[in-house]
Amino acid sequence: MNRASPILLAALLIPVASAPAAELRALVIPAGPLGRAVVALGRQANVSIGLTDPALARRDVPGLSGRMSVEAALARLLAGTGARHMAVDARTFRIFIDRAATVPARPDLRRAPAIAPTAPGDAPDIVVTALKRPVTLAAFPGSASVISGDDPAFAAGPRGSELLLGRLHTLTSTHFGPGRNKLFVRGIADSSFNGPTQATVGQYLGETRLNYNAPDPDLRLYDIDRIEVLPGPQGTLYGAGALGGIVRMVPNRPDTAATEGTATVGASTTRHGDPGMDAAAMLNLPVAADRLGLRLVGYGLVQGGYIDNPLTGARNINAARVQGGRAALGWAVDDEWRLTLAATGQRIRGDDAQSADRNGPPLTRAGAIDQPFANDYLLVDAVATRDWGEYRLVATTGLVRQKLIEVYDSTAPGGPPLRFSQRTRIDLMTGEVRLSRQTADGGPGWLIGASLVDNRSRQNRQLGPPGEPAALPGVGNEVFEATLFGEATLRPLDWLTVTAGGRAVRARLGGRPLDPVLFPDMGVPGFGMRADVRRNLAALLPSGAIAARLGRSALGFVRYQEGFRPGGLVPTAAFVTRFTSDRVRTVEAGIRYGQPDPGALDIQASAAFTRWTDIQADTIDLSGFPITANIGDGRIWTADLRIGWRPLPGLALEAAGLFNDSLVTDTLPSIIATPRARLPNVARWNGRASAEYRHDLGAGRTLRLNAALRYVGRSRLGIGPVLGEAQGGWTDVSAAARIGFGDHALTLSIANLLDATGNRFALGSPFTIVTNPQVTPLVPRTVRLGWDLRF
Repeated sequence: MNRASPILLAALLIPVASAPAAELRALVIPAGPLGRAVVALGRQANVSIGLTDPALARRDVPGLSGRMSVEAALARLLAGTGARHMAVDARTFRIFIDRAATVPARPDLRRAPAIAPTAPGDAPDIVVTALKRPVTLAAFPGSASVISGDDPAFAAGPRGSELLLGRLHTLTSTHFGPGRNKLFVRGIADSSFNGPTQATVGQYLGETRLNYNAPDPDLRLYDIDRIEVLPGPQGTLYGAGALGGIVRMVPNRPDTAATEGTATVGASTTRHGDPGMDAAAMLNLPVAADRLGLRLVGYGLVQGGYIDNPLTGARNINAARVQGGRAALGWAVDDEWRLTLAATGQRIRGDDAQSADRNGPPLTRAGAIDQPFANDYLLVDAVATRDWGEYRLVATTGLVRQKLIEVYDSTAPGGPPLRFSQRTRIDLMTGEVRLSRQTADGGPGWLIGASLVDNRSRQNRQLGPPGEPAALPGVGNEVFEATLFGEATLRPLDWLTVTAGGRAVRARLGGRPLDPVLFPDMGVPGFGMRADVRRNLAALLPSGAIAARLGRSALGFVRYQEGFRPGGLVPTAAFVTRFTSDRVRTVEAGIRYGQPDPGALDIQASAAFTRWTDIQADTIDLSGFPITANIGDGRIWTADLRIGWRPLPGLALEAAGLFNDSLVTDTLPSIIATPRARLPNVARWNGRASAEYRHDLGAGRTLRLNAALRYVGRSRLGIGPVLGEAQGGWTDVSAAARIGFGDHALTLSIANLLDATGNRFALGSPFTIVTNPQVTPLVPRTVRLGWDLRF
């Protein structure tokens, strides 16, 4: 089609079919240019749609999914574009510029809408895009959680990984401090320490991987469209490092048609501690109308400290500061191609550890050595997409550089002050290209793709008196992966879908010692090493799923997935050792009824069994030095239940619970473990309950109230008599209110309403775990008053 010709644009007509346009249709329309959206709508609904102005074809519109009429679909697509549609007849439509609309009204994703009943069958389905092709949640044969950018949690305070932990009962974490934690999804947890092992959870910003063998970067979640979490191994689609699941954060993309912005400021006060503050802003600028858009996000925050050091007399020693931002340039090349270039950066500085003495007064830690930490993170990525009809091509590449600095107090009782420091630098390059086809109702479809991962890490360590540290053995690790993957869904019967896929992995592993190695080669496999060690690894990760429609609103499913992590090298106190690859295999069965929707009941329940072989775990040796080893095999039984109920307009209730029964079996002789040890950091019970109320006050004012209770059951820090410290068993209650006044709003939130102390994490310094055990308390009751503006 000649896109410069208004006549041909006006004749963008899809062949007419006999079905009336008022009939409800299952539609899946991806976000993007309007011209591409109406082509997809016309093909899926068998209607004819014409555009009268060439500029309209390049105007961005949001995606939609669900059973709805063509009229309803057009109304949703054209909202805020300055265009209207007109029905020529029951099967033909014309879209034209609305001259009466002087300024296009952009949809406000942060503003609480007025509560109105939803027409039966016209509610949009939730679409899961973390599957690398759009599949409605109602048709997905597995468990998934989707958090909208309109969720009240985003308005309750500074938005980091703590937001996700408070919102999802399936997500847990260590609690070293911002930028130092490890995330775990639904019971797949390896250890408490940050060593060279690859993360068990794959984290993504849009299409790009955030980390490999590094802790959670804890990016602040400003200007986010949605967050998707897939529990269980996701090896077929995501490769190595997705043992426990996927956390995918999707930012709002640049808008090429409208200038808009947001601003948020807040001030908080923490009981027993210092005040805090946060500020953020977003600005979207159309550089070239309907072609090029620039979106800028910046933020900064200060978290007040609340732990005192009675030994030095210092108060509130554990303050932290975060600054960061994101810039994205979106280019609508034509009606089918779109290119996005983005850069994301963040800087975290913590004054001291978040831990307190277990046997001392509450919220105090007597230490001779400060334990500051830092995390510098930079991501640069490019994503190119082409959409035509039911087909989509995606090509992405990303470059990550992350630096982590950690300091631990290693002073022995009665001894001179000793300081242990660890510096880790990680360089990660990723690339992927894939082609997919998806039908309108999220059923039959397929994807094929290829990816490359190149990860290089360096870890240097020092130990000694402050100002006179001595170098300890360090290590450099390299992993290069090349993979081919694919997945296909078939529908042999109207009520049945079958999905099968696989990923072929070829990896090259390499490592070398850094700094002094006291015993470079002991001649024993696994103890010491020569100057360089390299080996190759091949793996095949199959997957399969069956989904059966049980009536109009229920779906039953059975799913099988695998995941793995390659091995590597790790320094000990005196030399360097090796650890081998581990692998996870999970079978999950469940049922889903309904979906979140006004006036509806929705239920998601599943049970899973996981077999984990050659478990990699970051642990500590008898001297307190963090090391990495294969500790043995394990198995996990998991039961997950979530119920949502909306008994009244504007009122939403939710209750969720997770049960885990884990066991480390066949423990290696070199690992000191108690009999029938459970996996570390895996609580037997987790639960969450929440209530949310929305009400339209009239005159452009809205009220939004929400409250939540979260329970984290008891778990162990690690396995064995040294790391068998108990943790968890705490309850956190929070509440928030938001009053909107058109383009701005006031928010009031309270975290840890009951001012519970608890023990989130039974670790401070690993060197003092025996002589001076520590805990990580909950942040005391914190009250925040905020104001946000949209313009």
